[in-house]
Amino acid sequence: MVLFNPHALRAALPPGRRVLGLDPGSKTVGLALSDASLTLASPYRALARRKMGAMLEEFATIVRAEEISALVCGLPLGLDGSFGPAARAAQDWAGDLAERLALPACLWDERLSSSAVNRFLIAEMDLTRKRRAEVVDKVAAAYMLQGWLDATQPKGAGP
Repeated sequence: MVLFNPHALRAALPPGRRVLGLDPGSKTVGLALSDASLTLASPYRALARRKMGAMLEEFATIVRAEEISALVCGLPLGLDGSFGPAARAAQDWAGDLAERLALPACLWDERLSSSAVNRFLIAEMDLTRKRRAEVVDKVAAAYMLQGWLDATQPKGAGP
């Protein structure tokens, strides 16, 4: 499946359907959901990273249960904006998942999302290292998805 540009993906979404945000890491994949009005992203869960075939049924179940109409996958660009090996791997992974689920998808810059979330969890939530490890991936996915929701909000829409 072709990966859409972020604004084209939003324009193609049917009303009342949700978007699944994905933050694929080397050990886990953080998941976040948008609301049906495409205004707010919420942390959903984290899945242990395995081969795509082994994870596919979990993704398909989530897509059906949560009425997902599109995917927004984090793109780990370099700090200078370069498109390195990690970004290429995320692009391939997102394209493969979108094709297997028959859903449109786009990539969204997720540079420093985990770092920002960790700083927040330490400073504002005073979470222990163990508790942060349990939530950081899904919160980072929500942080990334919220960035996409805010940036692609149609002109004149919103609060």
